[in-house]
Amino acid sequence: MLHILLVCGTGASSGFMAKNIRKAAKEENLEINVKARSDSEIKEYIESIDLLLVGPHLRYMLNDLLQIAAPYHVPVRIIDERAYGSLDGKSVLDFALKCIQEEGKKVSL
Repeated sequence: MLHILLVCGTGASSGFMAKNIRKAAKEENLEINVKARSDSEIKEYIESIDLLLVGPHLRYMLNDLLQIAAPYHVPVRIIDERAYGSLDGKSVLDFALKCIQEEGKKVSL
């Protein structure tokens, strides 16, 4: 199972996005666990995730997030603004799967 943490400022908008990603994964019969949280909660989850997805409005935090994630070998990616703004769960799911593939992570779906 793929474990994704999706963060935004307060966790509200990412909650809607996470729901749409889960729906898209279910439609494709993929086992994916997507949690939506505030950026202040990353350290609580970093050890148990395969991918950290970040809302585009937090792009300014990317270097800090990369440093937090590096010891755990967790890739960090910024979600496309259009996909995030339209809450396009399918596009973000495809993006997440591509990121995992690029990293060469072995995750069973």
